[in-house]
Amino acid sequence: MIRVVFNQKGGVGKSSITTNLAAISGAHGYRTLLIDLDSQCNTSQYVLGAGAEGLTDTISHFFQQTLGFNLFRREVQDFVHETVFENLYIIPGHSDLLDLQSKLESKHKIYKLREMLRELGKQFDRIYIDTPPAFNFYSLSALIAADKLLIPFDCDDFSRKALYSLLDNVQETRDDHNKDLALEGIVVNQYQPRANQPRRIVEALQQEGLAVCDNFLGSSVKMRESHEASEPLIYCAANHRLTQQFISLFEELEGVRIQDGERADIEEIELQEAD
Repeated sequence: MIRVVFNQKGGVGKSSITTNLAAISGAHGYRTLLIDLDSQCNTSQYVLGAGAEGLTDTISHFFQQTLGFNLFRREVQDFVHETVFENLYIIPGHSDLLDLQSKLESKHKIYKLREMLRELGKQFDRIYIDTPPAFNFYSLSALIAADKLLIPFDCDDFSRKALYSLLDNVQETRDDHNKDLALEGIVVNQYQPRANQPRRIVEALQQEGLAVCDNFLGSSVKMRESHEASEPLIYCAANHRLTQQFISLFEELEGVRIQDGERADIEEIELQEAD
């Protein structure tokens, strides 16, 4: 399964959500791959720390190879890097992505990422893609390659207005390139349950029939500490409230409940509890 986390608006927590869901996925037995398509490389730095600098086998180098820039051809698995976290691997980002974009567009390389991930999908149970905060070549490539889309959403009126434009772009992508792409959910992030405005905005989205995830993510300084330590929350603060919210969101998306470090199907557990 390939999940893309995308929003055209910046500052909504894309990298944090992508990385923490992927880390939980790996920690609970899924062989998981992260792909960083953002030239800011926040996801790469989150899991690799200082080791993200100076790498020569990144997603940028993969795209360079599709343009014929590399003298020696590498296999797709050569771009995959192991992390120190259980079952978690990454294809890092690179600042060169910005310079490559116009060349890739002019050479019509929009399907190359999908081809790559079809091959890597044989080796991984789950693939998570972090995207830039723009509807551009890289985010479109990710939407074309993905099975499911998660949209991070912070609760303000600007985000709500931007959401409708995003959904139009997603529908156009589905119509033109990837009819199987499914909107898995809108992930409410930085939620403040005691504030009236966030509650009002979320309720409005739900009333419109949009696929808002049941589990919301709050805000905490622990996320910043997690970034600084280059450790996803499940490793640096396993019992923290925000970590547990991420685990609940992961369970919702996967349809599983995690008990004592093991996965179990939610429907099966509920039948057992009913008995």
